Amino acid sequence: MSFGEGSGAISALRGRDLGTLASDYTERDAILYALAVGARADELALVYERDLRTLPTLALAMGLWAVERVHASGFYDPTRALHVSQRLRMKAPLGPAGTLVMRARVAEVWDKRSAAVLEIVVDAKEFTATYGIYLPGAGGWGGDRGPARDAEQEDAPDLELHTPTSVRQAALYRLTGDRHPVHVDPAVAAAGGFERPILHGLCTLGAVVLSLSREIAGDPVSLAELRASFTAPVLPGDVLSTRAWALGTGEYSFETCVGERRVLAGGRALFSR
Repeated sequence: MSFGEGSGAISALRGRDLGTLASDYTERDAILYALAVGARADELALVYERDLRTLPTLALAMGLWAVERVHASGFYDPTRALHVSQRLRMKAPLGPAGTLVMRARVAEVWDKRSAAVLEIVVDAKEFTATYGIYLPGAGGWGGDRGPARDAEQEDAPDLELHTPTSVRQAALYRLTGDRHPVHVDPAVAAAGGFERPILHGLCTLGAVVLSLSREIAGDPVSLAELRASFTAPVLPGDVLSTRAWALGTGEYSFETCVGERRVLAGGRALFSR
């Protein structure tokens, strides 16, 4: 089925059980993920197996299988789907290695009129992750539009950070599991309208959260809750400029730009103490 043909059929995905997956990860996987989102060589807790601690946002890479399972459903053309938002709630720390037993479902299908948005939820005992997938041309059946975005912050930020990315970062991040060719193949990137391969949205988010956790909590694995929307692509080598506003004990709102272009919007991060 292509977009625009029987758009209301997309709503039938609401509540669909996507099954269960048990996925192993090793110390090597945890270290590779940390390096891929910008961990420094001197952050031994993230890159050295002696006393290894695993970044919470690794859960987002581990849960992507559920999005791929929906893409294979036949309800829409997966080459036109866009990952537009992400949420994460940590329920227990990720160990340095282990097996994640994850169950997934399509929790919601929102009708944005010109598009549909799927919310795909992955649950494990350690975390709950929610992936927002935008399907252009698949809306218009009269369904619920879903929650509105938060209002933009207008006051001066409490914190400003600048996080450089590497020109090799997309090629490295692919090894964490998301091997879409748009992140490495110039021809595929050009066909998508990009000047060169783009950085994964989850890599951008992981890099920003790592920078925030260093500055706010002083502990890179203290993230308890997270949400953000992806609003524009990032090119490897771009500098991520993040503005953050304190909301309460350990909680911040944030947005990230490359130059004047906003790439993450509606960000919220809660860090445990």
